[in-house]
Amino acid sequence: MRILVALSGGVDSSVAAALLVADGHEVVAVTLRLWGGPSDQGCCSVSDVEDARRAAAQLGIEHHVFDFAERFEQQVVEPYVADHAAGRTPNPCVECNRHLKFDALLERADLLGFDALATGHHARIVSVDGRRHVARATDTAKDQSYVLHPLVAPATDRVLFPVGGLTKAQVRERAGELGLRTAHKPDSQDTCFITASGGREAFLSPRTDLHPGEIVDVDGAPVGRVDAVELVTLGQRRGLSLAGGGDRRYVVDVDVAGRRVVVGPPERLQRTRVDLRGVRWNGPVPGDEVSVQTSAHGTAEPATITDVDIDAGRATVRWVRSRPLVAPGQSVVVYRDDIVLGGGTAERST
Repeated sequence: MRILVALSGGVDSSVAAALLVADGHEVVAVTLRLWGGPSDQGCCSVSDVEDARRAAAQLGIEHHVFDFAERFEQQVVEPYVADHAAGRTPNPCVECNRHLKFDALLERADLLGFDALATGHHARIVSVDGRRHVARATDTAKDQSYVLHPLVAPATDRVLFPVGGLTKAQVRERAGELGLRTAHKPDSQDTCFITASGGREAFLSPRTDLHPGEIVDVDGAPVGRVDAVELVTLGQRRGLSLAGGGDRRYVVDVDVAGRRVVVGPPERLQRTRVDLRGVRWNGPVPGDEVSVQTSAHGTAEPATITDVDIDAGRATVRWVRSRPLVAPGQSVVVYRDDIVLGGGTAERST
């Protein structure tokens, strides 16, 4: 089989390529150039491209670089900025996977005549009733199925995750056996275009207006101020420097237009439902109880799915037990056991 492997410069994708070579496939590596600005974390630095090139050379496979920077700006960075300006909490890694690492890269793989696309993601592809689904990885601590939820059929028919059945320790062990220079390279962390030194404010301030605002309690009494309302997230507790001490208080409402943040006790965060937009389903919509996850490494909780409008990409998650609200903009992923059934973006919790 002729396989295009997305080689990021990390240990997982390097071992994914090595496993496919060992299985006798015709393997060609490609590294995506996505972000050309400052980067001191994540997976988009110049050194990552060089690490990928050297790994490909060690494995004896072709290596190419595809420049998707313009699409990355349009489909990941610009929505990230717009979400903050509107008071939403974006998930850029999901959008990068959706638009670049799979939609765009699969298009390119098809044009170049490849049979499949492989990546180093910690996830699995499993078949259920003749349909291929993304499923949780063997190493649950490294599982990336949550950020891969937009990947549905027919795309799943052409995607491979060679390291999804290995633990991270096994991946590093295999890299060491092969003498790959990526064997002990640390995992990438956080959003690639947000530098650790500057943070979100340094990135956003040249791209959108940030506004100071007041913090009030649920009775309207002033208890502090924030430098930028757009950087506050529903459910946030740290970094608020609230006056008055006492019990823990969390952000329960963010009014960007009114430049106001409301804080309150944790019970004010409890919700019984969340409305979703941009929902993709991989097969029939589940009519019974499922598990729903609302953060990359969070715990999936029991819920049912109602008010489904497939054409409009909308649905509602109704929790079996009330739970803390989901910040608008965050991904909400529906599972049955370890299998991803679909997912979308939180719009409103009530």
